[in-house]
Amino acid sequence: MTTDAYMPRPEHHFTFGLWTVGNPGRDPFGDPVRPVLLPNVIVEKLGALGAYGVNFHDNDLVPRDATAAERDRLVREFKTALANSGMRVPMATTNLFGDPVFRDGAFTSNDGTVRRYALQKTMRAMDLGAEFGAEVYVFWGGREGVETNAAKDAREAMKWFRDALNFLCEYNIAQGYNFKLAIEPKPNEPRGDIFLPTIGHALALIYTLDHPDLVGLNPEVAHDTISGLDFTHGVAQAMEAGKLFHIDLNAQKPGRYDQDHRFGSEDVKQSFFLVKLLEDSGYAGMKHFDSHAYRTEDEAGVWDFAAGSMRSYLIFKEKVAAFHADPEIGQLLSALAERGAAPGARIGFTRDSQTIKDEQFDLPALRARGYAYERLDQLTMEILLGVR
Repeated sequence: MTTDAYMPRPEHHFTFGLWTVGNPGRDPFGDPVRPVLLPNVIVEKLGALGAYGVNFHDNDLVPRDATAAERDRLVREFKTALANSGMRVPMATTNLFGDPVFRDGAFTSNDGTVRRYALQKTMRAMDLGAEFGAEVYVFWGGREGVETNAAKDAREAMKWFRDALNFLCEYNIAQGYNFKLAIEPKPNEPRGDIFLPTIGHALALIYTLDHPDLVGLNPEVAHDTISGLDFTHGVAQAMEAGKLFHIDLNAQKPGRYDQDHRFGSEDVKQSFFLVKLLEDSGYAGMKHFDSHAYRTEDEAGVWDFAAGSMRSYLIFKEKVAAFHADPEIGQLLSALAERGAAPGARIGFTRDSQTIKDEQFDLPALRARGYAYERLDQLTMEILLGVR
């Protein structure tokens, strides 16, 4: 395998956010360590690295206090940069967490006027995203939650959240935008507890909406890992439900603050199985790196981070191919498939109820039989460690 196999190309559908590579390294304990990168520069650099597209919050591109003339100029210049680099804007979103007005949430604020302002800001941001041809619109409810349950009735908050999503689905239809709307779950930070903390919570709400077909998920590696969940399982559930509209790739140590590290830089085995799921399923959507360079880095380190994110995915993709091509792994998986194809693999009650009720099971044999998962996992590790 040559180095060229790990070179990203637009057909890989790798994307970044203006806020990701543009992160200046500020954190709650320290000032920025890098100058702010202009959107047009970001587009040019990412295009040269082989990325497919770039995504943005409304405020990433157009500052919230910009005049109409300034907005038009920024949009015009950004369109020119995109055209020159061959880049696209596949996804857009709204910043509903930075302005102090959202201190108690946006769609779930106790203040009804704030909820209406959040809808206005989102509609305008959807207009902006549609102007750039974005197909997915993401909702991350970073301020939708509480620090104390005394402050808010979660039942009412869910009603407000549902009302907002129903409203925006109708706006999407009325404007003819054809956005897929995607909820991005997260359990905490910056709020003590955020509403819709997991993929499962979000799926449950989606099926209560007026237009559930329009709304899906944008899960993120770090957000599930923070709370100790297996991200691949959550993505598989969203995928099986037909609700994986977008995905955020990064890396995270369990139990830490939201680190947003370079994809593949922490749990190598979990990263492998995530790439395996995406590749085996034929996932054709965007692979968005919602992460940023270490605070230690200068601008050169930022582009090392971006290139490394894409390169790591392609390395894992090669490892997936090696996994499937390995003869011993193939034998173990075939044996498991044979067991799975035994009578009753897909059970229908009307057809099979009496057959199952009368079936005689060899319980001693079932109890004694192993599954060879130790060997399968060891072989997987040897593939990842490069010794097979």
